[in-house]
Amino acid sequence: MKVRKLAAIAMVAAFVAAPAAAADLVRQVRLLLEKQDVAAAQQFVEKNRLPQSEITAEWLAAASWVARGASFAGQWELAQKYAQETFDSSLDLLAKRPLDADRDLPTALGASIEVLAHSYDAAGERGAAVDFLRRQRQAYRASSIETRIQKNLLLLSLEGKPFPALAVEKHLGPPVRTTEQLKGNVVLFFFWAHWCGDCKRQKPILEALHQEYAGKGLEIVGPTQFWGYTARGSDATPEQELDYLTSTYQKSNPLPSWMSVPISNENFLNFGVSTTPTLVLVDRGGIVQMYHPGHMSREELEARIQPLLAGQSD
Repeated sequence: MKVRKLAAIAMVAAFVAAPAAAADLVRQVRLLLEKQDVAAAQQFVEKNRLPQSEITAEWLAAASWVARGASFAGQWELAQKYAQETFDSSLDLLAKRPLDADRDLPTALGASIEVLAHSYDAAGERGAAVDFLRRQRQAYRASSIETRIQKNLLLLSLEGKPFPALAVEKHLGPPVRTTEQLKGNVVLFFFWAHWCGDCKRQKPILEALHQEYAGKGLEIVGPTQFWGYTARGSDATPEQELDYLTSTYQKSNPLPSWMSVPISNENFLNFGVSTTPTLVLVDRGGIVQMYHPGHMSREELEARIQPLLAGQSD
């Protein structure tokens, strides 16, 4: 055990000591953060710092991960410092190039906006955080980071508000009921993607919850969108993707026959679904009680659903 511990320490030290190629910066910072070693990640980024006039999108993406890692650790002063630098330097780069010219600048800018907003919230300034996110969504409409910004806006503002109406361009399964028609039930909205492994892992949990609680007033609705491709990334029109969902996909990953599946790209933007699955829980009065990007266990969901079925809300 002691030898393995010393080896791990030596590995971290090697990461910090050796200058990295630009393409390796983000990967190595993330490896350090997986060890929950924010200090080592910060030291590594500083070891590879470039002059301001030579700052690259790759370095900013690495710095943005330091900001995120610090925020996860509750080190808000450090998180805000790196997020602000990343945000300002990203704007400098945007004066010379499009946002989506490669993957690193959207990563850097999106993460910096996310961390800055949550740092304001951590300081007790939720109103300022929400206003900041609204301004940034307006600034980056129709870009690759708009949905991510909307997700963070909803994390700070959706709970306690009425559930917005869903758009329905197409649907699978039973007819989609309106928000008004669903009132009186507790409703779990399961935003999913056909390519998403965590969504496939979530589905059996939802089936078990439906079996246990459907008779007590639980409804589960599964919105998705057209992604423009099917199996193995093959390009597809909406019609081809719909055919894939009802044939090939249905054979290997059958959708529950009781679950309405509204299909609309608008929903994924409006509900900030940059993470799949995203789960939204609504009480009997149509008020959002939970907005959760990511997978949840049955135990976690039951702890939120059972009080609502009993007529209670948080």
